[in-house]
Amino acid sequence: MEPGADWDRRTVMLTRREVLTSLGWLGAVLAVPPVLAGCGETAASRRVGAGGSSPGLALANVSRDLGGAQDRPAAVAAVQAFTADLYRQLAAEQGNIVCSPYSVAVALAMTRAGARGRTGAEMDAVLHSPGAQTFDQGLSSLTRLIESRAGRVERFDGSHATISLDVANSLWGQRGTTWERPFLERLARYYGTGMRLVDYIGQTDKARTLINGWTADMTHDRIPEIIPPDILDELTRLVLVNAIYLKAPWEETFLGSMTKPQPFTRGDGSRVDADMMSGSLSLASFGAGPGWRAARLPYAGGELAMTVVVPDGSLTQLEGSLDADRLAAMLAVPRPVDALVLHLPKWRFRLAPTLNDPLKALGMPTAFDFDRAEFSAMTTEGHLYIKAVLHQAFIAVDEHGTEAAAATAVIMDDQSAGPPPVILDVDRPFLFVIHDVETATPLFIGRVDDPTTS
Repeated sequence: MEPGADWDRRTVMLTRREVLTSLGWLGAVLAVPPVLAGCGETAASRRVGAGGSSPGLALANVSRDLGGAQDRPAAVAAVQAFTADLYRQLAAEQGNIVCSPYSVAVALAMTRAGARGRTGAEMDAVLHSPGAQTFDQGLSSLTRLIESRAGRVERFDGSHATISLDVANSLWGQRGTTWERPFLERLARYYGTGMRLVDYIGQTDKARTLINGWTADMTHDRIPEIIPPDILDELTRLVLVNAIYLKAPWEETFLGSMTKPQPFTRGDGSRVDADMMSGSLSLASFGAGPGWRAARLPYAGGELAMTVVVPDGSLTQLEGSLDADRLAAMLAVPRPVDALVLHLPKWRFRLAPTLNDPLKALGMPTAFDFDRAEFSAMTTEGHLYIKAVLHQAFIAVDEHGTEAAAATAVIMDDQSAGPPPVILDVDRPFLFVIHDVETATPLFIGRVDDPTTS
């Protein structure tokens, strides 16, 4: 659905969040196989054998820890710092940028739950984690707060609008692999997800279809394919996914009749004609800092907003100096003004950056190194490492509001499931020998210099 179309439509059905809550409750009762709390655990009893051909979930039978308000500040600070770091990495490329650092942070935090040693320490540093339990509780509380912004809200003029905002997590593990119970308990307790069992070895494409279908559903089809072809293979053991979707009308909408083509200067100095929205906004906020000015545009109900930051000079210079403190200032400085005359272009685009290199550059290369990665807190079968961190984000902004969606997938492979593939390109003259295997007796020998010559 395009932005501006049917913004106030309401359907008589469970919301995605309500459905996920119901499934989470049922999963705790009907987990396949069950993982029950107990005393006097042995090393073996701490593991979950999701073996056999039984379909279903591998879920820890634990209560969801929703955290409290006291847990949020540390998580917010961590996400802000990670946002600034990740954006600086992505800003090195030219062109449009859109990503959900929140989605990436949650997906990596779930992955961190299975890491140990140097791998875990590097991930903590990149995520600016205040500590495992504090971070988990903080993210859980923050997610609950974010989800609470959804629903029917009242605007300043007494009219009503609907905010759609869904956040969901999922794990997709190889059936037959033994998963560590503390790992599953941690993800069930703080991230509200069990492990869906799939078969990457025998039915790779089916697993990919299931993951993509779940992600498309959670993002209202805005991210239809988070896992591209040929990224999963028989070595894949686990995929962790976070999805987020937002559809929010403005508190003050722009008049479509005021939107007109106006020049917009691109980063390389060239100009294009953009559809520029214009309005005099009485509920917007304005602020400024060293080298920048910012406007905060509230969405309906005032609990969510978009802050637009315009540099006084070079955007590249501003991006290069972006850190947690400056980002926090940009989001905090805008203050109410009597009226703000704003000219803002409409935009709509989708990006799908691979985050391997940015995350390595930020300081967690070990997680991607199959020789050194340590994810034994997930499973002691094989040797897992992060093969890829995939991210897709979509955004559309118009006179009525904003629609945005993002998904992050962390793909874990087991390098010890087999040796790395050997690639041989026979693209130049070569020798051949036809021989008896047991005795190594040559039967024929020759050279191919031009295979096209008969």
